[in-house]
Amino acid sequence: MKLFLKGVKCETAKCQVEKRQRNLAPGMHGWRRPRQSDYGVRLREKQKVKRHYGLLEKQFMRYFHEAERGKGNTGQTLLQLLERRLDNVIYKLNFAPSRKAARLIIAHGHIHVNGRKVDIPDFTVSLGDKIAVKRSDRSLKLVKQQLESNPNFTVQNWLQLSRETAEATVVAMPSREDVQIPVEEQLVVEFCSR
Repeated sequence: MKLFLKGVKCETAKCQVEKRQRNLAPGMHGWRRPRQSDYGVRLREKQKVKRHYGLLEKQFMRYFHEAERGKGNTGQTLLQLLERRLDNVIYKLNFAPSRKAARLIIAHGHIHVNGRKVDIPDFTVSLGDKIAVKRSDRSLKLVKQQLESNPNFTVQNWLQLSRETAEATVVAMPSREDVQIPVEEQLVVEFCSR
């Protein structure tokens, strides 16, 4: 399944998922694919979410336990927490071509949240937070170049972007419809709860 981890490369013919050989499992006997167990199905869903957001196991389980403590549906709360990560927000604002590149932009100190420099990619944004690019020529050039490379990009409803000043505001909390990966969060909850 395409997770769009490589940015623009996933939209071209170079994408590995599009090639015929990727439909087979690795190895000499890839054409024989046994039926997956219930455990395998749930594990695959969890791995899909982890790889989509670029998390390690310990980070993912920290988010899961935080979602478990919260009120409401655990699966939807988990996805909402993951959507609110700063590296994901930078990617959703089209400041970076991929989540990996967004992590790099944040780690190098190009992003300010509410007027303060933030260099931690897993920083969680809240309602009303103002996200801006550092006021240096290098930072602005980096982000403006990315914004101009994709002029038809539309920002999700829970974010408000000003393209001229390269600033954004979180105007609402992300909903389940804002999560673009086809994942069954209930299977992830079942796997992590055992």
